[in-house]
Amino acid sequence: MKYTLTIDIDLPRQKVIELFDDPDNLKHWQEGFISLEPVSGKPGEVGAKSRLQYRMGKREIEMIETITSRNLPLEFSGAYEAPGVWNEVRNFFEEIDGNRTRWRSEVEFRFQSFFMKMMGFLMPGAFRKQSFKYMSDFKKFAEGK
Repeated sequence: MKYTLTIDIDLPRQKVIELFDDPDNLKHWQEGFISLEPVSGKPGEVGAKSRLQYRMGKREIEMIETITSRNLPLEFSGAYEAPGVWNEVRNFFEEIDGNRTRWRSEVEFRFQSFFMKMMGFLMPGAFRKQSFKYMSDFKKFAEGK
C-alpha cells in the first residue's frame, strides 16, 4: 500500500527542520510515543538504527527505525519494521515562501503477516488517517512554538 500526504506549516523551513529533527520533540506530536533508544550507528545519520516504542490503546508496539536518507533541509527518510509489517516514510520539505513550508510524506507499507495483510485490506484508510494525524499534530506543535 502506498500513499502521499501533504500539509502546509506556517513556519520557515529551517524552523520546521529544527523541530522535526529533534527526537526530544516526538512526545509532543506522536501520540502514544514512549521512547526512542539508539541501537546502532550514529543517531540521526544514514544507517543508524533505533528502537521506538509506542502505546496504541492497550497494546505496546515496538519497531526498529533505520534512517535511509538524511539530506536536510530537503529530505529525511526512514524504514520501520515491526512484527508483521515493514514501512518506509520519505519526508520532503519545500519552501513555499519565507514563512511557510510544505511537508510531503510518501508512505509505503508492506504487510508480512496474515493479520496485518487483512488489516491493510480491510482498513487501508486507518493507516493514511494515522499518518495524517501525526502530520497535523506536528503542524499544531510547531506553529505553537
